[in-house]
Amino acid sequence: MPKYIFKRVTYILLVLFLLSFLVFAVYNILPVDKAADMAMQEVAANKNLIYAERYLYWQRRYGLDGNLLTRYFRWMGFVPFYSGEYNGLIQGNLGMSVVYGQSVAAVVKEPLLNTIFLNLFATAAALGITIPLGIFCATKQGSRRDTAVQVGTIVGYSMPVFITAILFIWLFAVKLNIFPVSGMSSVGKDYVGFRAWLDKLYHFALPLIVMTFCSLGGMTRYVRAAMIDALKLDCVRTARAKGVRERLVIKGHAWRNALIPVVALVIGWLLGIFSGSIMIENIFGINGIGKVYYDALKAGDNEIVLALQMFYILLALVGNLLVDVTYGLVDPRIRLA
Repeated sequence: MPKYIFKRVTYILLVLFLLSFLVFAVYNILPVDKAADMAMQEVAANKNLIYAERYLYWQRRYGLDGNLLTRYFRWMGFVPFYSGEYNGLIQGNLGMSVVYGQSVAAVVKEPLLNTIFLNLFATAAALGITIPLGIFCATKQGSRRDTAVQVGTIVGYSMPVFITAILFIWLFAVKLNIFPVSGMSSVGKDYVGFRAWLDKLYHFALPLIVMTFCSLGGMTRYVRAAMIDALKLDCVRTARAKGVRERLVIKGHAWRNALIPVVALVIGWLLGIFSGSIMIENIFGINGIGKVYYDALKAGDNEIVLALQMFYILLALVGNLLVDVTYGLVDPRIRLA
């Protein structure tokens, strides 16, 4: 196992290096030049300044001078800036946001926490419902209750997220007036401490319900299919023939085998909490990482886009490693070498 992990980490670093260069090259093709923007603003404010001089100054300040390879290695932190300072990704510098006028780390910190807070609850609730429901449907395959659940999951799986969100807003916020329509805090209220946390949770309740509901269809059907396949295994038939109680057959034999394909689903969902939901966050006015990413794309704020894109690439590579390692831990038949 350690040898396999070492090989995979080496592979991850190589792929991360190649993808980082491709992503950096693509975003450098875009017609966005923050050095030119800063130089024009200074010249417009002070006519005595020379545009070419200010443009060169800001190019050196932002590390935009030199060819593509030089800029890339400077952005990664392997080549110094004009001042002689090494200040790239490996030094922990994610860049400066042109739109917000702050470091990228400061801009994404609060939205990332909001996204994790929202998605952790939604993921836990979805898994808590779908796993028992999928097992129940598999053990009662073909019954009326199983058919009813399958119809419901197909309807939920087929409906677009924004349609579901609008319906839930109309029902719970407009008609029943239980939850607020959008926002992250009560207008005009300056809550602090635990009261502020409760108010935030109250505003997150409706998005949480929508996200959980939208997750039920696909996850339930996936767990049900994995469980049905596990119930057909020889070990399950043997356990039943030996007179083992059905409850122990389900928990001790069928579910352990069904868990193998479900592992990838669960880990994928847990890693997905960092990416956010652009649709949900925009509909409900939540300052999450998905909304920040979308706004940065619209505004041409490449520093935020590059930092988040690298984060998602690293997340995907590490996620694949976690899935493989977990497979080896869950299924003793799998040997990682």
